[in-house]
Amino acid sequence: MTWRDALGRLFSRRVSWLDLRWFSRWLRRQLPSGLFARSLLIIILPMLILQTVLLFVFMERHWQMVTQRLSASVTRDISAIIELLDTYPQDTEKTLQMARQRLGLIASLEKNGELPAPRPRPFFSILDQLLSDELRNQIKRPFWIDTVGDSPLIEIRIQLDDRILRIFARRNQAYASNTHIFLLWMFGTSLVLIIISTLFLRGQIRPILALAEAAESFGKGQPMPQQFSPRGADEIRRAGMAFILMRERIERQMEQRTAMLSGVSHDLRTILTRFKLQLAIAGDNPDLEPLHEDVEAMQSMLEGYLAFAKGEAEEDFGSFNLRDMLEKIRDDFALHGKSFDYRLEGDDMVRVRPQAFWRLVGNIATNGRRYANHVQVEARHTAKWLVVVFDDDGPGIPPEAREDVFKPFFRLDEARNQDASGTGLGLAIARDIARSHGGNVTLGDSPLGGLRATIRIPV
Repeated sequence: MTWRDALGRLFSRRVSWLDLRWFSRWLRRQLPSGLFARSLLIIILPMLILQTVLLFVFMERHWQMVTQRLSASVTRDISAIIELLDTYPQDTEKTLQMARQRLGLIASLEKNGELPAPRPRPFFSILDQLLSDELRNQIKRPFWIDTVGDSPLIEIRIQLDDRILRIFARRNQAYASNTHIFLLWMFGTSLVLIIISTLFLRGQIRPILALAEAAESFGKGQPMPQQFSPRGADEIRRAGMAFILMRERIERQMEQRTAMLSGVSHDLRTILTRFKLQLAIAGDNPDLEPLHEDVEAMQSMLEGYLAFAKGEAEEDFGSFNLRDMLEKIRDDFALHGKSFDYRLEGDDMVRVRPQAFWRLVGNIATNGRRYANHVQVEARHTAKWLVVVFDDDGPGIPPEAREDVFKPFFRLDEARNQDASGTGLGLAIARDIARSHGGNVTLGDSPLGGLRATIRIPV
């Protein structure tokens, strides 16, 4: 094998693999994504395939075989009548009467007649094909048949020497006419089974949907639905109980952390209060000015630590006006001599934790006001998501450090100047609040040359 043959074979394999991947992606897009619809497909598709196979087997074997035997029987009766007419021409009337009484065939003779022009053969008619084959093999005379239509009779004309034998036979004598009963029973029972399976599946999937709703509520920081309880199959009950226990452990750990830090904060605030009293008693002493600044810095840091630990998780959801918030931020920028523009798409009202969301947006806006001269905001409120994008013209953050700045107490000294009261918790608190709503905060490059901060929260 030459290198060209090997390359061609490798290329053909590559093309076939790409085609297969494209087909699989197209098939995934066409199939339903819901568990209930997919479960129905798992039940319905094998049933349809089985019925299709049975239908074709029945059409090719049973139905065709029965029709062929009936057509052969009718043809033999017609052949017997022709033989009697040829053998006993003087008993023609008696032969025709016997065909009517004993064979169930209405026969008549037409003298000096001619066969009509051949009719177009029906495409799906088994009777026409099989009956024609039997007449051609057994009688071996020119013939004309009419099996088209819903008439209970079929007409057969056979050319004799100088006469036309015209015969009317019942359709069910030459054709398995009760096939529709089989099809009716097959599709009827399948419909009943599909209805029963749908009802059972709905009952089994409802606990899974309830568990998904409870998990989604927990991810958004909302309270668990009151009607939620583990139900359904044993595996679903185990998953529901595991979710409840997991949520209780997480909430208990959060409560313990908040309680511990609240106690520490209370103790430290008591000590800071003593410091402030002692400094107040000391009076206005220029030598004590650095100590005043240290006490204020400790107070600010203590409040920042406590806010980060609490995360505003205990606040209930409520309505919040986005436009009013953005107007207040613009006024704050104007007081500091900075430029701020915003554009709002969608409804002004959104359902979030009001104080926590204000703190989330406020931290991002404060960083932009602190390090940039112009900030531009685009807020989009759709049916499923609330997206708030901050763009500034500041120094920005290097791509390799954009995840580190969300870590608590991380300082980016080389990229941005730090205030004396900074704790390194602003972005950490912002992402913590966004994730408690089920969303996230991400950083990127801004078209203004600085940093782009994107808040994305499900609503």
